[in-house]
Amino acid sequence: MAKPAQGTKYRGSIHDFPNFDPSQDAEALYTAMKGFGSDKEAILELITSRSNRQRQEICQSYKSLYGKDLIADLKYELTGKFERLIVGLMRPLAYCDAKEIKDAVSGIGTDEKCLIEILASRTNKQIHQLVAAYKDAYERDLESDIISDTSGHFQKMLVVLLQGTREEDDVVSEDLVQQDVQDLYEAGELKWGTDEAQFIYILGNRSKQHLRLVFDEYLRTTGKPIEASIRGELSGDFEKLMLAVVKCVRSTPEYFAERLFKAMKGLGTRDNTLIRIMVSRSELDMLDIREIFRTKYEKSLYSMIKNDTSGEYKKALLKLCGGDDDAAGQFFPEAAQVAYQMWELSAVSRVELKGTVRPANDFNPDADAKALRKAMKGIGTDEDTIIDIVTHRSNAQRQQIRQTFKSHFGRDLMADLKSELSGDLARLILGLMMPPAHYDAKQLKKAMEGAGTDEKALIEILATRTNAEIRAINEAYKEDYHKSLEDALSSDTSGHFRRILISLATGNREEGGEDRDQAQEDAQEIADTPSGDKTSLETRFMMILCTRSYPHLRRVFQEFIKMTNYDVEHTIKKEMSGDVRDAFVAIVQSVKNKPLFFADKLYKSMKGAGTDEKTLTRVMVSRSEIDLLNIRREFIEKYDKSLHQTIESDTSGDFLKALLALCGGED
Repeated sequence: MAKPAQGTKYRGSIHDFPNFDPSQDAEALYTAMKGFGSDKEAILELITSRSNRQRQEICQSYKSLYGKDLIADLKYELTGKFERLIVGLMRPLAYCDAKEIKDAVSGIGTDEKCLIEILASRTNKQIHQLVAAYKDAYERDLESDIISDTSGHFQKMLVVLLQGTREEDDVVSEDLVQQDVQDLYEAGELKWGTDEAQFIYILGNRSKQHLRLVFDEYLRTTGKPIEASIRGELSGDFEKLMLAVVKCVRSTPEYFAERLFKAMKGLGTRDNTLIRIMVSRSELDMLDIREIFRTKYEKSLYSMIKNDTSGEYKKALLKLCGGDDDAAGQFFPEAAQVAYQMWELSAVSRVELKGTVRPANDFNPDADAKALRKAMKGIGTDEDTIIDIVTHRSNAQRQQIRQTFKSHFGRDLMADLKSELSGDLARLILGLMMPPAHYDAKQLKKAMEGAGTDEKALIEILATRTNAEIRAINEAYKEDYHKSLEDALSSDTSGHFRRILISLATGNREEGGEDRDQAQEDAQEIADTPSGDKTSLETRFMMILCTRSYPHLRRVFQEFIKMTNYDVEHTIKKEMSGDVRDAFVAIVQSVKNKPLFFADKLYKSMKGAGTDEKTLTRVMVSRSEIDLLNIRREFIEKYDKSLHQTIESDTSGDFLKALLALCGGED
């Protein structure tokens, strides 16, 4: 078993087996493989219950007892993915890594993802052991093989990582942090072309502690996360490698949680990736990976493996996983503290919110009104002109165009657009032409019209708007529909859900900063509610989540984690249900990271069969001048593909053109 560093807690899922007897285990394995067929259940049960150190002793005893190589016998008896998994477990970690890299560079083509994953994530000590194991196993020099199989800046960074010379001093020089930020900025954003050597030197050699501070300071100085600059300045495998290094610097367990999720999501399973990670992390940080996986993807790693694999292969993987975090009481408290540290970090950085639609330079409402009239006059409609004008003007400018249109032609521009356009494009263009408060008021009205209520739309709007925006929506609703928003919500919803919506619709959220003492009291208030006392729990959550300021709630969430070892969102999902749960989760997610909340909404509106055009349109219209650029960055960070690409593959025609214009660029 890998020993944890002094003072740290062991975070692997595999432990030394008590009362271990290597000779007895060797005999049991020999018996399981003797005769016709093999007892796969006995093999997997034994091997996944022993630490790697114990497995090496079993190999030695097996050879002493039977004069045979245990790994060779296992290879002969087992097949397919199960064989790869079991054989991987029988090798020391460094030799397992060496075998993976040898396979990655052998034959036609190179498995760059495997090279990136291993070399970006291993410690100096693990790299040195890997290089020695490769030499011992294959009588070849690993660096020479990497050089002969890769090229360019990708090759240079791999070679730097192969040296295993990353600084390990926790003492960080503030002056050097500032210098590195300046050097990275000048090497990328401020330079015509990119000085890749600076990125390689700094990201390949500085300590993790130093780089975390560099990333924080880079965000503060430039207004962009380092990942955004890497995506903008680098490309191909080199870009992927540098992003992997950044992810591992920020959190190695989170990097592997993401790799595991991507290995199993969608059609088909990337078994090589799944096996490699489950084998290599089982005695290092599997518990942290599980915790982050559960928090980030709202399902346990155990349940995803269970649903995505089968047979003995599944059983062995589940043994390595070590437990189901969806089961009651299984959510790991130690790694919840990681979430707390991430909160502390996020409290330091404040990202400037930016929209993608800005006021047009040299704006001429007269010319725009005439161009729009011409585009709609006569037979047929010039949709391209309409899209170009409407998506490239700010909302304030669009209101001027409406007024000018009426003054010039005695016609209502909205009515003309409505008669000339249809379907999704009409909804999008008409939405853009409305003042934001009136647009939101209309969306709320539609959500409550007819049979059934669109609770998701009500939640999305009321849980995410500022006090000023909510007050403007109330006025617009009264003006347009001659009824108060509160009355409409009261007649269309019920119970605790109605109380939450009405509370949000008052627009009376506190607007100050955090109060640490009050935050501790608030956290205690919601932590003290007995599990199962649903009514009391919902009331307490409502009193705090619907009234406290965003900065204060961030502090409450931090204090809640410290008190309970649970993230508040996890508690809401566990203890509540239905619309009440969804409303509280939306508030929490909006407080934590509003652009990420909307990135998730956009992704869900386009994933799978069919597109939820209403949600897609509503988010693109309402966020285009507020934070759509930030939403784009969160989208690509979480889903590994750009919002632009996703819209392009999921929509078509003029609707597609208008959405891409609002999106404002490809990341």
